[in-house]
Amino acid sequence: MEPVLQVALDFLELRRALELAAEAVRGGAQWLEAGTPLIKSAGLDAVRELRRAFPKHTIVADLKTMDAGRIEMEAAAKAGASVGTVLGTASESTILECIEAGRHHGLDIHVDLLNVPDPAGLARKCEEWGAHHLGIHMPIDDQMRGHSPTELLKLVRAATRLPIAVAGGLNSETVVDALEAGADILIVGGAITKAQDAEKATREILQAAATRKKIATTLFKRGTTDDDLRTILLTVSTPNISDAMHRSGELPGVNSVNPGFRRAGPAVTCRTAPGDWSKPVRAIDEARPGDMIVIDACGLTPAVWGELASHSCMNKGVAGVVIHGAIRDIDEIRRMQFPAWATHITPTAGEPRGFGELQVAINIRGVEIRPGDWIAADDSGVVRIPRAHAIETANRAMNVLEAENRLREEIGKKGTLAQVVELERWEKEIGDRHGRS
Repeated sequence: MEPVLQVALDFLELRRALELAAEAVRGGAQWLEAGTPLIKSAGLDAVRELRRAFPKHTIVADLKTMDAGRIEMEAAAKAGASVGTVLGTASESTILECIEAGRHHGLDIHVDLLNVPDPAGLARKCEEWGAHHLGIHMPIDDQMRGHSPTELLKLVRAATRLPIAVAGGLNSETVVDALEAGADILIVGGAITKAQDAEKATREILQAAATRKKIATTLFKRGTTDDDLRTILLTVSTPNISDAMHRSGELPGVNSVNPGFRRAGPAVTCRTAPGDWSKPVRAIDEARPGDMIVIDACGLTPAVWGELASHSCMNKGVAGVVIHGAIRDIDEIRRMQFPAWATHITPTAGEPRGFGELQVAINIRGVEIRPGDWIAADDSGVVRIPRAHAIETANRAMNVLEAENRLREEIGKKGTLAQVVELERWEKEIGDRHGRS
């Protein structure tokens, strides 16, 4: 079959999904998917509304059925779906019941191979059973860890002649890789649904697919290396990062003393007494280019940092300094354009007595920072990212930024944030969740 573009409408708000679908259709999208979050939020009315709005388009109901195959597929077909999805991890009887219900109601059945232990083996069975499509699905949460569906796609392509859909971080660059690996259906979500101009994004993806030539993009990509990590953390904001970590990671009360900078790098840690600047200055010798020096001076004065230490950091290429304590010489530090964050500013320094330690775990107002953890800082504040989760957190922060870009565009057209995201509808219902009287 000729390559098909399927747009995954993974919204919670049906109105937003319909508006985005209209943009994507103007850009040339052939298939529209009522994504799982949308179906869970709006039910099969999402399918009904898509069918009414786009009567000539293929409508996919991404049900991810695990049981009650006949009931769910029959309901999807009657709501107007062209395709219904069943998880490959469902029982064989459920998959077979979905296929049989599909035959009876004119519904194509897509078997999603998400987390299937033997995807090639199940692909062969699905072909024998009469399924219409197979899905190679790299979950969003795995995408955030830098995983790609390409190798699994190649494995399944070698095992079956069925059309294969691939989903998982596709954009105007990676759709070419997916096609070369054997994909027939390109399921694209965020690269279209979070684009500020969804019509243009759709056209570019279709152009890349038609010409087999990648079109460069800076968004909708996920990092896998330390170089990627730094690039992403210098693109996103500390609020994006905090959101990605479920509103955590902030070093409370540590603020920029030289506004206008955004910095990120691995932590070189220092614990010292208030005013004792010996270990903080020696930390400069421990640091490598791009590192962030993080000093715990108990959040008190006198200063443990000043102009000469900052000048030394600039000579070594240190990215910046974060001080739970005091800094001085602010006028000179600003003049030399050195990035610094601190809790206090004072003209008074202490003496270099040598108390404290370098490259040990420190705790700043309840946030533990270990050597090598990543530190990101800008005018909104400072956040700590545990080293073990740095790539995933950076990717999630980029996901937050992309979603906000789209929201900003919609607010510009519609008015307010509360209206766009239907805020009142999603305010938490209060009650005894355990049913106690």
